[in-house]
Amino acid sequence: MKILVTGGAGFIGSAVIRHIIQNTQDSVVNLDKLTYAGNLESLVSVVDSDRYAFEQVDICDRAELDRVFAKHQPDAVMHLAAESHVDRSITGPAEFIQTNIVGTYTLLEAAREYWNTLGDDSKSAFRFHHISTDEVYGDLPHPDEQEGNGLDQELPLFTEQTSYAPSSPYSASKASSDHLVRAWLRTYGFPAIVTNCSNNYGPYHFPEKLIPLVILNALEGKPLPIYGKGDQIRDWLYVEDHARALYKVVTEGKVGETYNIGGHNEKQNIEVVQTICHILDAMVPKVTSYAEQITYVADRPGHDRRYAIDATKMSAELNWTPEETFETGLCKTVQWYLDNKEWCDNVQDGSYQRERLGTLAEQTEKGANI
Repeated sequence: MKILVTGGAGFIGSAVIRHIIQNTQDSVVNLDKLTYAGNLESLVSVVDSDRYAFEQVDICDRAELDRVFAKHQPDAVMHLAAESHVDRSITGPAEFIQTNIVGTYTLLEAAREYWNTLGDDSKSAFRFHHISTDEVYGDLPHPDEQEGNGLDQELPLFTEQTSYAPSSPYSASKASSDHLVRAWLRTYGFPAIVTNCSNNYGPYHFPEKLIPLVILNALEGKPLPIYGKGDQIRDWLYVEDHARALYKVVTEGKVGETYNIGGHNEKQNIEVVQTICHILDAMVPKVTSYAEQITYVADRPGHDRRYAIDATKMSAELNWTPEETFETGLCKTVQWYLDNKEWCDNVQDGSYQRERLGTLAEQTEKGANI
């Protein structure tokens, strides 16, 4: 197969491309705009492969998309290109609407026009795999809201049938893109598949996200900021496990289906940060524990309290389960950041220095300057 991967220079997209080039015989066309979060250094291990090609293209640019489809003639599309940071969406929602909604529409139309030119066999085999997030579902009941409390209680999980109830501009824009993909499936018979995943972590993660932010701040002696009480719960999925799952879906998944992909690792944010501190205490010991750098800051506006994925369908129908536990995956992640300081310095490039984004005060100030 030849697979067109949008957003292939991003965190999850680059993991998908590395997986495909290193573990299959398929070819990849990486289509990426190269925004702040896109970094071709994440693909140095595969860039010399004759099965890899790169196109710097914005998914909102229809003419360029048409050119790419005509030139490369892909057998499938894996659509990962998206603005994805919740805090940034609070400060500047317009980019999320443009990329995640308008961009997905533009890509769908370019892909559909290309699909309609294919012969019967190629048309039947073509797949459009849209990669989304569990945040479209809103949030789930938190243990604190249940009688008796405790994470050991049986609490509901997100399933493929869970209704959408997005809370942030980011998740609302992703929910909209999901609806567009399903509408193209229903109206035009376009061969689409949707996946919704839990929080990813691992190597090559842009340091505005919790885990890389904490690792890098800890090493530099900076505060480790915890929103609110740090009791928000997320299901953590190692990015390379996610890449394997996504390849399973695009090659073996059924058209019209949705698959939830999760790591079976529900952790409170404070637990995640404390675990990173314990790992660093062992790997890079200093006089005091890194946990002493933990600081509590005002919570994010509209912060969802709990996400958790039921990945039973992925396991039962596509024979996929995560290989990494949270502990093994987090140790690998910390070690990667210790070994790749140059990548971390280059990806930040002076435009972002791990400052907090997404406060309402920042949004108000930005609005006053427009």
